[in-house]
Amino acid sequence: MKTRLRELREDNDLTQEKCAKIANIGKNSYIRYENGERTPPLDTIIEFAKYYNVSIDYIAKLTNKREPYER
Repeated sequence: MKTRLRELREDNDLTQEKCAKIANIGKNSYIRYENGERTPPLDTIIEFAKYYNVSIDYIAKLTNKREPYER
């Protein structure tokens, strides 16, 4: 998951601070997620999936398809 968060952030030219604001978390928490020191809670993963318009499975590396689920 950590590599996907970093890839998505870099692909969107975002800073770690901006990503923390997107998920309404502290910058240090985000850095720990990206470094693999902590696993983000589901609500944080959902916020990133919505923002990046990808599926939770993509962030969790369960698929390589970037498309979000259709409703």
